Amino acid sequence: MSASPQPPEPAQVPHRAGFACFVGRPNAGKSTLTNALVGQKVAITSTRPQTTRHTVRGIVHRPDAQLVLVDTPGLHKPRTLLGERLNDVVRATWAEVDAIGFCLPADQKIGPGDRYIAKELAGIRRTPKIAVVTKTDLVAQEALAQQLIAVDQLGSELGITWTEIVPVSAVRGEQVSLLADLLVPLMPEGPALYPEGDLTDEPEQIMVAELIREAALEGVRDELPHSIAVVVEEMLPREDRPADKPLLDIHANVYIERPSQKGIVIGPKGKRLKDVGIKSRRQIEALLGTPVFLDLHVKVAKDWQRDPRQLRKLGF
Repeated sequence: MSASPQPPEPAQVPHRAGFACFVGRPNAGKSTLTNALVGQKVAITSTRPQTTRHTVRGIVHRPDAQLVLVDTPGLHKPRTLLGERLNDVVRATWAEVDAIGFCLPADQKIGPGDRYIAKELAGIRRTPKIAVVTKTDLVAQEALAQQLIAVDQLGSELGITWTEIVPVSAVRGEQVSLLADLLVPLMPEGPALYPEGDLTDEPEQIMVAELIREAALEGVRDELPHSIAVVVEEMLPREDRPADKPLLDIHANVYIERPSQKGIVIGPKGKRLKDVGIKSRRQIEALLGTPVFLDLHVKVAKDWQRDPRQLRKLGF
């Protein structure tokens, strides 16, 4: 008696892995969306527009794919070498990723900032683009429908063919996994790029430095908007502490461009620097989940925004 034929093996779905980046004007919800897709805070979010200077990567692990999400600084008119470098970072990122998600908030009409970015995107022909209408929890269905139509028209006007237009609420988690489902097919076939369990390749030291810089800028934004840079020199667990009472020692330098700016950052009798320490320490402890001793020093790095050697030293 002949053996009955075996059922055919199910076809293997190829594993995909690649890079996607979210672009959009400040406060369009890019970082919140990155965090929602990753399932944990990997990008520093703020209610007001801020100068993101580093590309933050969040890593989404799925059985069939790995999505590496890149968050970029905003495009702006550069006035210094630092400004030019930041714009170069954005354009270089756009040129290298496998897909671009253009974030437009549902609760704000399309404005000049959105058009400026859309025009830049229109020049990048080969990379697939998904329009992501964010913050859908802030508007009624009718307003959302109007925004989706406006986004479609924006693409038509500028010659952009959106691969998809997808509304999401990162805060409520609505359609976030659908967005991942739409991004995955745009990635190339290949093995995972990062080990299972990695959620970001952004060093904690850089995230800590960003939180200190954000606190240092508060109140002096008009006087020193881009003159402040922060470098974390050391992050070490304090020795001889009991396991249930750890303490992390962080030593960081706040760099300004001129000696005259030192007094502005330190403040009368050191009050402002003390406030910076208190405010950023709270944020750092929330980020790292451990008590922190923060040691801050203010140093002068003459005209660092215009000096290529200084820029390199400060990580740009």
